[in-house]
Amino acid sequence: MSDTDSFIEEVSEEVRRDRLFGLMKRYGWIAIVAVLALVGGAAWNEWNKAQARAKAQSAGDAILAALEADEPGARITALQSVQDQDITQGAKAVVALLQAAEQGSDNDPAGAQAALEKIASDGSLPEIYRQIASFKAASRSDGALSAEERQIRFEALSAPGMALRLLALEQMALLDIDAGDTEAALEKLQGIVVDAEVTAGLRQRATQLIIALGAEPETLVGQN
Repeated sequence: MSDTDSFIEEVSEEVRRDRLFGLMKRYGWIAIVAVLALVGGAAWNEWNKAQARAKAQSAGDAILAALEADEPGARITALQSVQDQDITQGAKAVVALLQAAEQGSDNDPAGAQAALEKIASDGSLPEIYRQIASFKAASRSDGALSAEERQIRFEALSAPGMALRLLALEQMALLDIDAGDTEAALEKLQGIVVDAEVTAGLRQRATQLIIALGAEPETLVGQN
């Protein structure tokens, strides 16, 4: 019986082997294609990453070169040439913000304001750059926007979840001080001081303003 069992096992093994070879002959190309697709996809992904890095480095070098010009007008022109290159949307936003800053330095506040407004309203740009542009436009002290318009901008930027929430709140406090509403300013400043997300620099500025307004920061009260 053992010889018979052994013979049956050998036959069964040969049958399984024949079936396996048959399946490999019939469907083996699928496995080969799958492997090639995986290898090709990984290579394509790495190539794309390398291209993105090269593009970012090229844009950065071009921006630095543009900022080395001696005059604001020359820097604006050089930055515009960078803007016309094949760069990412984020890089375009950075260049546009730099152009607006240079326009302000070149005694062109209207041009700077218009540039910032254009960035702030450009839906194709990443949200963070639009927020920065809106904040800068509202922070300008050249009278381009009224106090009421600036207040509306900062209120929108100070909403929960906004990246510039605390900076906008600081600007709102300054508007309150300009309007003579010390109580409202102190409430905003105290909120900044005790906020868990506040930076050391912003907390220091808020603390100094609170003391200048004749009050005591809440964090200092808690330490007494």
